[in-house]
Amino acid sequence: MKPIAVFPRPLAVVLAATLGLFSGCSTSTYTVQVDAIAQPHETAPASPPAQSYYIHSKNPRLDETSLRYKEVSDYVKTALSAKGMYEAPKPESADVVIDIDYGMDAPRVKFETVSAPVMMNSRDRIETRQVTHLERQPDGTFRQVTQDVQVVVPGTAELVGMREEVIPEVVYEKYLKVSARENKETAEGKPAVEVWSVNVSAEDKSQELRKYIPILASATADYIGANTKEEKAVKIDEKDDAVKFIKKGM
Repeated sequence: MKPIAVFPRPLAVVLAATLGLFSGCSTSTYTVQVDAIAQPHETAPASPPAQSYYIHSKNPRLDETSLRYKEVSDYVKTALSAKGMYEAPKPESADVVIDIDYGMDAPRVKFETVSAPVMMNSRDRIETRQVTHLERQPDGTFRQVTQDVQVVVPGTAELVGMREEVIPEVVYEKYLKVSARENKETAEGKPAVEVWSVNVSAEDKSQELRKYIPILASATADYIGANTKEEKAVKIDEKDDAVKFIKKGM
């Protein structure tokens, strides 16, 4: 008698569950890099906290009349409002000039070390089992008949450990740069004094710059006027009140 497989093969199920366990679920948390500087020039004179501002693009390639620029500048204005700052009615009356730059750099390949499951599979085996059924007799009655049948019992998959693999990944850096400089005339050839600057970036596989701008802007709001001394990693959840505040806008 030909062996009959009576149980589904569990390997695919085990692998799927294991990979799902270690790869994690989709998350709304982002890791951004923040580099903030306040009064970077040692020779800069002490100045009171600026309240009013005039905002414009630091990057000449950005079209200030585009809808994208308007959306980004609105997010930045909302972030500034969290620090009590407001847009001056006229550029010349502003305490500071806010320079903004944003965009996405060209893709680059990043090598990442990940953990992968190591599975051990046992072979299928054939077992003889007894099967009882009713058999009709010539006189029309039925009687129980027991016979031996061969069945295939699939092998099992067992997680025996983890191994590290280095895999290439194409990533894109999305960035938002916001800085403030004094809005006053300077001696010929001297740049206006920079009061503070905040550079925020996020690097991963996503190419959705528009989705990331509110995330980057919320991090900017937290570090305006601060000095991180070096670039630091910050985790931000898109469900945070700060992100909702930025998305709500002015």
